[in-house]
Amino acid sequence: MERRKVDILCVQETRWKGSKARSIGAGFKLFYYGVDSKRNGVGVVLKEEFVRNVLEVKRVSDRVMSLKLEIEGVMLNVVSDYAPQVGCELEEKERFWSELDDVMESIPTGERVVIGADFNGHVGEGNTGDEEVMGKFGVKERNLEGQMVVDFAKRMDMAVVNTYFQKREEHRVTYKSGGRRTQVDYILCRRGNLKEISDCKVVVGESVARQHRMVVCRMTLMVCKTKTSKIEKKTKWWKLKKEECCEEFGQKLRQALGGQVVLPDDWETTAEVIRETGRKVLGVSSGRRKEDKETWWWNEEVQDSMQSYSTE
Repeated sequence: MERRKVDILCVQETRWKGSKARSIGAGFKLFYYGVDSKRNGVGVVLKEEFVRNVLEVKRVSDRVMSLKLEIEGVMLNVVSDYAPQVGCELEEKERFWSELDDVMESIPTGERVVIGADFNGHVGEGNTGDEEVMGKFGVKERNLEGQMVVDFAKRMDMAVVNTYFQKREEHRVTYKSGGRRTQVDYILCRRGNLKEISDCKVVVGESVARQHRMVVCRMTLMVCKTKTSKIEKKTKWWKLKKEECCEEFGQKLRQALGGQVVLPDDWETTAEVIRETGRKVLGVSSGRRKEDKETWWWNEEVQDSMQSYSTE
């Protein structure tokens, strides 16, 4: 992760029993969940600097878990999943998809979601009829488990990120075993946030797991900063209407100008001396908007009550 500059990593088949968070060295921390040391297990690895941004950890099962982070005001939900393999019972597969659906439905619509998963399915190459949730760049033919991934993406308005980026097949294949070369590991995000991802590919040459290869995407969160209106502080020139203020201002100004009315051939300097004297003698406004003290109590609720009273 350090070498590849990866900040967040979803891992599966951890086979660690328990529900903990532990430092794993090199400035990274692993949040994980597992019930059996011999099978399944999921986790999310974070760069240490993001650990303080974690707001919530949901350990649903040894196949589904999620983290919610707040990054510069943006809510980011990272979901790590490990789907049952092709030969598993249908009941186990249905339970997995039900758990994942529940996690998705618990996340507010306006929050970002990134899923990193071993779905054990092939979404296939091409996207005819499924253009709204995937690109053309999958691998080989779609199978039943891959169709479940596509159906999930449609159900939750997600996009299968891997398939949108045209890469050589070597950078699309996520699983290699003997003569088998296929794609079973995917990154998904909300369709509306797909524009925040600039690249996604398989990293070749990193032995992170037996047979599986790491999928990396580059995501830049778009932060909407609230514009704050700046109110300029103004000199209280109206105080010159008061005789004592006017006399003091005139006296201070003459001193500042060295007894002259206007500095020779230098009107800009004269104007600045006048402004500076005004600020010192008369003072300046606070720069805050003035609250109307006569109408602070008036709001829509009061207005509705008055209208109701007038119709009785």
